[in-house]
Order: sequence, then C-alpha cells, then structure tokens
Amino acid sequence: MKEANEVKENFKILAIESSCDETAASVVVNGREVLSNVIASQIDIHKKFGGVVPEVASRMHIEAISAVVEEALREANLTFQDIDAVGVT
Repeated sequence: MKEANEVKENFKILAIESSCDETAASVVVNGREVLSNVIASQIDIHKKFGGVVPEVASRMHIEAISAVVEEALREANLTFQDIDAVGVT
C-alpha cells in the first residue's frame, strides 16, 4: 500500500486554460515534461472590437475546448483514461 504522501511515477496532468481570449490544453508529466501544448487563439476575432469581449470569448471557448483537449491528448499519445489529474483556469 502506498503512503499518502508518496508520489506516483509518471503522474500525468491535463492542464486547461480558458481564462481570457485563448483556449489551451497541455499534458504534463511529473510537473516537468510537456508532452503537448495546443492553443486556439481568439486574437483576430477580438481585434476588431479593440479588446477582449467576455461574451464573445466565452462562446469561442465553448466552440474550441473539445477539439483543443482532443488534440492535446492525441499529441501526447494518451487517452483521457491515462490522465491522473486535471487543472483548469
């Protein structure tokens, strides 16, 4: 039986970022090795408004998130079942 503070070897984290105008997902192993980093930018969409429009940004996140996460997993050669933890902003 593992101790509560024992760290799993090859701990895989799916990190998802959607706090502003980019939708991104990365897979990181042991907090150090980046297996994938996928970004869907909204810069061109918000440029015509002169800045980020939160309502537009949130709708674009909804449209992009599934494909971004799927691509991050594909690039890392993993499935969601291989992921040990998920971090989201």
